[in-house]
Amino acid sequence: MSVEVSTTFTVMAPGTMPEIFAGQRGPEAGGCYLYGRHFNPTVHALASELAAMEGTEAAYCTASGMSAIVGALLQLCHQGSSIVAGHGIYGGTFALLAEFLPKRCGIETTFVDTCDLEAVDAALATGAKVLYVETLANPTLRVADIPALAECAHRHGAKLVVDNTFCPLVVSPARLGADVVVHSLTKFINGSSDAIGGVICGSREFVGSLMDLHDGALMLMGPTMDPRVASQMSLRLPHLGLRMTEHCRRAQIFAQRLHELGLPVIHPALPHHPQHALLRRLANDGIGLCGLLALELPDADIAARLMDELQNAQRFGYIAVSLGYHDTLMSCSAASTSSELDPQSLQRAGISAGLLRLSIGYTGTLEDRWAQLLAGLRAVGLLDATTTGC
Repeated sequence: MSVEVSTTFTVMAPGTMPEIFAGQRGPEAGGCYLYGRHFNPTVHALASELAAMEGTEAAYCTASGMSAIVGALLQLCHQGSSIVAGHGIYGGTFALLAEFLPKRCGIETTFVDTCDLEAVDAALATGAKVLYVETLANPTLRVADIPALAECAHRHGAKLVVDNTFCPLVVSPARLGADVVVHSLTKFINGSSDAIGGVICGSREFVGSLMDLHDGALMLMGPTMDPRVASQMSLRLPHLGLRMTEHCRRAQIFAQRLHELGLPVIHPALPHHPQHALLRRLANDGIGLCGLLALELPDADIAARLMDELQNAQRFGYIAVSLGYHDTLMSCSAASTSSELDPQSLQRAGISAGLLRLSIGYTGTLEDRWAQLLAGLRAVGLLDATTTGC
């Protein structure tokens, strides 16, 4: 598609501009554009593609995943509102809900185990506006029962907001009952760790409200996606399915082999995972289940030694935050992407000091990467020196 970089747009008749400001004209009504912070043709085109992918009426793209989360929640809530959220969520989202929104906006959050539907129901009964979950919890890979959570939220008059960053194409939350779906486009959807972006997917009415000139969270806060970034991300959507399939395939094979070697691996494709059957039921066919795995190592020191060995000796991957890159990225979550959680919150979320999250890449052959992983595990004493693996 073309890249429209203009920040402002000509109207052909003076009467058109008041109609745009009044919400009577726009991209979907007359093909009218006003200003880059409002709508941009290239960003709008990417948003339409992502809405189609997620099965929603509409979507709009933002400058980052966090801006998508903030925009969606502030549009759904007001001062004095309350939110119910899962214990195990991304650290930045936790800080937003636990600290920023209560202090700055008067919006309180109750954190619960979202696998405990009775606890969710009790928390929502207090009048919460939003139930917020991640399809796969970061980094514990616990699975949200989206249909059951949607039924619970709607029974109490709340909206279900689902962060689907870990599961593009794998799970379609809107088709399972979610009201709003957000992504950090920076991760799997972009795929190359070279551009930051987010998206909010939902009903046409909700997305329109986000862009309202008087009360729209995106319009007024201005987390605008650059159209060049939108074009770049659009060009990567056609091969997202191929990439996700290979991320998931390799992660599952590595997880199965690690499990067979007796290592404490977490991956929802493993039959002993507590929500294995649930994710099988929720997942779309033909993609896989998850492109990440986690190792529950004894402590942070062993996790650090393994990351050092895998990066600097074996060249297996990189010690870095984020995920969805074509090479493997490794991080010890309690000291990085979940460091915003206090010790008690980390314990409730099931995030130990030695939990090592690996976003499995697809470069190199699978067997070469497996050999590197085995060598790293042997080097730090997690496997016997004679272990050859599968």
